[in-house]
Order: sequence, then structure tokens, then C-alpha cells
Amino acid sequence: MRFGVIGSGWRSEFFLRMAAAAPDRLEVVGVLARRAEAREQLGRTWGVPTVESVEELLALQPEFVAAAVTWEAMPAVTRELVAAGVKVLVETPPAPNLEGLRSLWHDVGSSGLVQVAEQYMLMPGHAARLEVVRRGVIGTPHAVQVASTHLYHAVSMVRAFLGADAGAEAVVSARRFEAPMVDPLTPAGWVENPEPTPRGTTIATIDFGDGRMGLYDFVDNQWWNPVLSRRILVRGSLGEIADETVRRLTADGPVTSPIVYRRTGIDLNLEGNDVVHASFDGEVVFRNPWVGTRLSDDDIAVASILEETGRWACGDGSAPYPLADGCQDHAIGLAIGESARTGADVRVSGNPWG
Repeated sequence: MRFGVIGSGWRSEFFLRMAAAAPDRLEVVGVLARRAEAREQLGRTWGVPTVESVEELLALQPEFVAAAVTWEAMPAVTRELVAAGVKVLVETPPAPNLEGLRSLWHDVGSSGLVQVAEQYMLMPGHAARLEVVRRGVIGTPHAVQVASTHLYHAVSMVRAFLGADAGAEAVVSARRFEAPMVDPLTPAGWVENPEPTPRGTTIATIDFGDGRMGLYDFVDNQWWNPVLSRRILVRGSLGEIADETVRRLTADGPVTSPIVYRRTGIDLNLEGNDVVHASFDGEVVFRNPWVGTRLSDDDIAVASILEETGRWACGDGSAPYPLADGCQDHAIGLAIGESARTGADVRVSGNPWG
């Protein structure tokens, strides 16, 4: 899959790393960076061609362009690419605020050219749980609890497990609490002698109607903090999935089964570090499409969204994550923030992408 990249920050490097890890399947034809020093560094670090303009990038004939720019710049870059008739994968979120989402949808929503790089449900664990849900093991899902990642990413997970589409109305009720918490690892690195300092926890319920709900639980810096766990629960009419444990009622009574991962490179296994597959009750429910690359779970998801976008761009696959879904995720995420600030319920409805 030949694709171009716009942006020189840390998010664009996710895409460049995936292409470097799987050069037989992902190829970066060029990177657009405005600053000369950024272009020089990208070329030296990643060995990729660099350009100064959209016109130069498109001349390299990418099958799609992955835009990894700031929230504020994303709508303008998206509009420019769509105006040129280019298929584009935009980083999350596609616009910074609700007004920006609505304006962007008005301008490019009907083009069908825009996908969003929302990768979480392509991670091995979430993909395996989703397959168990789709097989009807726990019946009809009606509640999802996520304590893992923030806002639009967590919302994407809730909607996926519930089967709530981009047109589903939602009522959000959120509160924020502060309490002392150690935070020994941040994006800047390890903290020497960390002491408990005030950290915020945001709790929100998301009511999709018909008994379907999501519970959002996020602590500041939860992505990095190694003393905080990440938890996922999906509850259905016949049982529930709690992390890797599936409990449900069968004809023989209540049954508990684990989701089991085959990971290589452990102990005397010499196949190299990889997650190969996940199984449930003796059947494989997830296969790693990138075995041999040694990618982490999150990198597997990023590589997969890139390849799925490439297949869609070539007419060989379905849309991996359309703009409407990315807009809905962020709209509900914004509602969580608003409700936490005001203490009032916020209704998400009547948006044009619905």
C-alpha cells in the first residue's frame, strides 16, 4: 500500500514506523513537512522522500494520504486533499470542536473520501472480544465499561461493542474528581522519587437509549501510569466479558471460559516475540495479520488501519472507519468534557453526519 504522510510530529512517526517494520506491505512514497529542518531530520531518520507542498506529494502518486497534523490544522488539510480528489486518512480527532466537526462534514462529508485513523478496535484484545460478542456468546450486548484510554478512543470502543452507529443519539452525564495519586511515568520519561500529587478522574455514563449504556472511567495520564490498570467489561443478555474472562449462561448452566493468547518468544520458544492469535473455547477469534514484524498491540492496530485504508482506497475493501464515526466519537467525547465542567447532562443529537 503506497501512501503519503503530511506532518512531522510524533503521530506521523507512528505511520513511518509501521512502513519501516513491514516494507513489503506498506510504503511511504513521501512526507510533507513545511520546515526544512524537519524534512532533513525525517529523511535522515526514516530514509523517506520529503516534499514541501501537497502538489509535490500527490505527484508521487500515493493511493491515499495520512494526515497527522495539529487539531487546528486538520480541517484545512482535509479540505485541500478532498478538493484534489484524494482519499485521506485523518488522525483523531478530525476537527478540534463541535462547530469544526459540523463545518468539516458540511464541506467534505458527502465526498466519501475521508477515513479516520481510529485503531483501538483493531488491537488484538479488543478485536478478540468483539468477535466473541459477534458470535452471540454473551447474547445481546447492552453495557460497556471502559477504563483504559480517553474520550473519543474510549467512545469508539463503547459504540463498537454496543453496535451503536454514528446516528445514535446519546445523553452524557459526567463528573470529575481529584485525589492524590503517584504518577511515576509520563510521556517525558520516568519521574525520580514520585510523590502523590492531585490527579483528576472523570467518570461518565453514556446513555444510547433502549437500555444501552457506556461507563467511562479515566484517570489523568492513565495511558502511561504503570500503577493503573486498564479494564474493559462488555455485558450482554446472557453474560459478560471482563477483560479476558467470559462468563455466560448455557444449556448446561453458568460457564466461565478465558480468551487465551498464543504469544511466542517466551521461555525457550525461539520464534521471536509476537502475539500470534487469540482463541476462545478452542476456536481462534483473532489472528495477528502482522506475525513476524514483532509489533506491539497498538502498532498492530496502526498497521492494520493503514492497510485497510489502502485496500479501501484501491477498491479492494470496505471503509475502515468513515468520517461520520470519527465525528460522532469526538462529539460524545466533547460532551463528556462539557458535562464534567457544568455538572449537567449533555445530549448529543441532530448532528449532520447522523
